[in-house]
Amino acid sequence: MTTFVDRVELHVAAGNGGHGCASVHREKFKPLGGPDGGNGGRGGDVILVVDQSVTTLLEYHHSPHRKATNGKPGEGGNRSGKDGQDLVLNVPDGTVVLDKAGNVLADLVGHGTTYIAAQGGRGGLGNAALSSARRKAPGFALLGEPGDLQDIVLELKTVADVALVGYPSAGKSSLISVLSAAKPKIADYPFTTLVPNLGVVTAGSTVYTIADVPGLIPGASQGRGLGLEFLRHVERCSVLVHVLDTATLESDRDPVSDLDVIEEELKQYGGLDDRPRIVVLNKIDIPDGQDLADMIRPDLEERGYQVFEVSAVARTGLKELSFALAGIVAEARAAKPKEEATRIVIRPKAVDDAGFTVAYDEAEEVYRVRGEKPERWVRQTDFNNDEAVGYLADRLNRLGVEDALMKAGARAGDGVAIGSEENAVVFDWEPTMMAGAEMLGRRGEDHRLEAPRPAAQRRRDRDAERDEAQREFDEFNPF
Repeated sequence: MTTFVDRVELHVAAGNGGHGCASVHREKFKPLGGPDGGNGGRGGDVILVVDQSVTTLLEYHHSPHRKATNGKPGEGGNRSGKDGQDLVLNVPDGTVVLDKAGNVLADLVGHGTTYIAAQGGRGGLGNAALSSARRKAPGFALLGEPGDLQDIVLELKTVADVALVGYPSAGKSSLISVLSAAKPKIADYPFTTLVPNLGVVTAGSTVYTIADVPGLIPGASQGRGLGLEFLRHVERCSVLVHVLDTATLESDRDPVSDLDVIEEELKQYGGLDDRPRIVVLNKIDIPDGQDLADMIRPDLEERGYQVFEVSAVARTGLKELSFALAGIVAEARAAKPKEEATRIVIRPKAVDDAGFTVAYDEAEEVYRVRGEKPERWVRQTDFNNDEAVGYLADRLNRLGVEDALMKAGARAGDGVAIGSEENAVVFDWEPTMMAGAEMLGRRGEDHRLEAPRPAAQRRRDRDAERDEAQREFDEFNPF
């Protein structure tokens, strides 16, 4: 049964925003008390959080579809809808987030590091929030925005200071078991280690982690054997330790050729040339192993390697190796640039940035409008409500979309699409669009809620209406 998974494809969906409410306050002797529709709640986000107690992506391998909750719609009485609950997904330290094309979206290292994988939709405004001095009684509300839908890939890369590399059964698991408190599976057959094992080593004042990962064979960089599943886990290490078997029973192998094969695989994989190397000649407790180690050590030292002779069984040479690794790790940590304090970066928009673009799509024969604001406004509009459509037209006109269409050569009756090809709203363009609420005067206004006229003005208007009616009566009744 699979117990360790280091790569999964995850389908996440953020919550949708709740719709705004269109409501008018009513009470005795006050039938039109003004708009009181509340705003819709925000949809929940999908958030990835690094948790050091999590060591595998197995949970997401079994259930790859995750969704946050939706925001609640607003209600009358100026009651806003409840926000959707964020969905927090715990991932191991060292998880890399990629899109479907393989582009890195986030590298999650360090306990508590977070990344919003899918953003929740905004809640729609209620008609109370849409009211103004010019629009006193909006008969519509904005719709909530849909939440993001994302297909992402989670890839785990082990976070360790030291990586033990070598052929299967070279003694890597035995070595990590005596250097640390880790208890990996140990046996005398190849590929005993099928998942990375982590151990914590203390050498003087330095504490570092050491990883025992699955063994390499020729062709691993192209995916043979455990291949890339292994090499992914050495990318973050500060030092690579070649564990060579000086007592191998295979007649066609020797420690030097094993080293050359492993180095070639690391070279083919790429990105590891700058890591310092140490060679460990293991199993010197066997007589033939000690003899072979004495023969090849001068050759390895001539190549520039620092060589240690150890025996995981007899526990010889371990102290020297442990302190040597601690020194290299300490140097690597000191060489890393110090993290600077968080700075606020302000990126002002260009002076000529209108916030949208207008281009003619010859394939569809429409003028396509793209931009964050126009596309968001379209998603928030209830096209079954004429007044809401008119409000959208006003917003687009104020943004300058109508002027941009005219400059692009659009004429009355031409098709205009707002949004991407997959999800666009298409309509026939009419300059100075006047859709909705004309019967109420200016768009969004209701004369019933206007302030009462002064008594003197009412008398003058009443006298003028009476005089006008008298003149019309005299014209048709000359006698």
